[in-house]
Amino acid sequence: MTQPPPPPPQQPPQGGGFGPPQDQPPQDQPPQTPPPAAGPDLGKTPEPGYGYPQAPQTPPPAAPQTPPQPPQGYGYPQGAPAPQPPQAPPGYGYPGQQPGPFGPPQQAPYGQPGYGQPGYGQQPGYGYPQQTMPHQPQAGQPGGGGKFNAQMAIIIAAVVAIALIIGGGVWYAKSGGDEGKKNDTAGSSGGTGGTDDNNGGTTSGKEKAPSDPSAKVLFQVPAPEVKNDSTVVVSGSWLTDKAYVKSGIAQIVGYDRDKGGELWKIPLDGPVCQASRHVTDDNLTAILYQPAMPTKADPSHGCSEIALIDLDAGKRLWTKTVKTGDQLITFDNITVSGKTIAVGSTSGGAAFDVSGKLLWSPKPTDSCYDAGYGGGEKLVAVRKCGSYDQRQLHIQTIDPKSGKVISEYKMTEGIEYASIVSTNPLVVAADVGDSAGDGSGISDFFSIDGKTGKLRTRISAPGEQFAARCEGITRVEACNLLAVGNDRLYLPTEEHDGTGKYSETNEIVAFDLATGKQTGQRADAGDGYTISPLRMDGGNLIAYKRPPYDKGGQVVSIAGGSFKETTLLQNPATDSVRDVETSMSPEYSEFLYAEGHLYMSKVYASKRSTVREKEYLAVGFGTG
Repeated sequence: MTQPPPPPPQQPPQGGGFGPPQDQPPQDQPPQTPPPAAGPDLGKTPEPGYGYPQAPQTPPPAAPQTPPQPPQGYGYPQGAPAPQPPQAPPGYGYPGQQPGPFGPPQQAPYGQPGYGQPGYGQQPGYGYPQQTMPHQPQAGQPGGGGKFNAQMAIIIAAVVAIALIIGGGVWYAKSGGDEGKKNDTAGSSGGTGGTDDNNGGTTSGKEKAPSDPSAKVLFQVPAPEVKNDSTVVVSGSWLTDKAYVKSGIAQIVGYDRDKGGELWKIPLDGPVCQASRHVTDDNLTAILYQPAMPTKADPSHGCSEIALIDLDAGKRLWTKTVKTGDQLITFDNITVSGKTIAVGSTSGGAAFDVSGKLLWSPKPTDSCYDAGYGGGEKLVAVRKCGSYDQRQLHIQTIDPKSGKVISEYKMTEGIEYASIVSTNPLVVAADVGDSAGDGSGISDFFSIDGKTGKLRTRISAPGEQFAARCEGITRVEACNLLAVGNDRLYLPTEEHDGTGKYSETNEIVAFDLATGKQTGQRADAGDGYTISPLRMDGGNLIAYKRPPYDKGGQVVSIAGGSFKETTLLQNPATDSVRDVETSMSPEYSEFLYAEGHLYMSKVYASKRSTVREKEYLAVGFGTG
């Protein structure tokens, strides 16, 4: 898989004032897209061997013990510039975006420190936020997590430091119907599921299998030119009924869904830092961006600009900033819930109505602060209280209009970071006691009653067994490779030996959010494939199968009840197409699927490799 670049040193957050009426602590502070090219003119990359762990078991999780695969993304911690993405050596069916070994840190990317690929995820939206990062020692709770041998531990330590940012910004804004109403990520799809129909789907799923799932390349968007050795954030992508929308270098561009022609362009004064994975019912979303383009002398201007974007009209409706005293606040994350745009930081949280009205902002008297928010069907704040060495996180479901706390769950003191996986049902991920062991940011999931704030159950998810990831340090809503729906949590296992020589594979398993136990359901990737959840489709799970060296990838629908798989899309197996497809992985790229269309895109743009003839910002596939 593509190897991420080594990240700069992490800076622990400090205090700051903030958000919906409450308290506040000390503060800490820490890319123009060329026109798309038509046709499958795709570059090539070598494909090689695989790794090997053990086949996973169903309940309870005795998942595969697989040597962790180094993450593909690149990222950088808040307040520090990120290194240039490294050249990646080819590996098990995962040719890297750029060939080569781990490289030394290079120039910082042109983008807000601490942001990354869109997260990832999930209900009518999907996202693959980025997720690995160093963790603070946690107090008081046990966590799952096995140990690797010394050599692997060293490798993982390096990789963990690297993949700080990338998550997903992939999201589907579907107008009309119940799905369009939710506008959520994988984590935001609740519900009880539907009844399996004769095709193995559920009556509540909207994605139907075509008569012929064979897909072709619809278009490619060439990677933008980047000067020097800089890396620029280009995170954020959405899909509406009218357009495929993707962030470029200091711009957002709407493309024709089938042909890739440019429909509109929104220029920005600086690079995008983060993009919400959620949208309103009328396809409005929000982004954070820098007020100017970085230079060598001033590599970052901070992510202070909050903008509301109309994805249908292709317009920036307004831009806002928030100050603490005379200083502009640099925000770490942004989300949308209903008609509210919420932003969080180590200086506190703020929120605006879609009209541009300020709903709340940091308060000098606060002794706690909102580090960030999870959006979608509900609005949930991760509020930090206490000193850095005695931190306590309060998980608060709040009223998106007033900021009033509806319910609150206090996590065990000493857990420094938590990620919102889903707001309805409420699911939170954390690395308790720094026990994940693989840099995934997850040792346990907490299923919480959003109405009462009481813990429903806690699910142990050892890092060496399950492949989901959460960034967690500054980006509260940045988990990928998972989905929530049917009151269940869907996780992929780590890769393990397949049946073929040198092949690997994995599975998706389900956990009951009421009991914390595995349901016994399992979806197999198939020999040589690796399967990852993308989002919920009513009661069905949409998943992507990353292909082996001689096949194309697939998108499948997994029935919520029977777990029967139905192929929705099958990509070409030609070398040129497969090499570009496998240069973008669900872990560290943005994936969007809807109505027979699959879009993959990168979250960073960097100086072109001399090895690969052509590189792409985005590529679209379609059936029919």
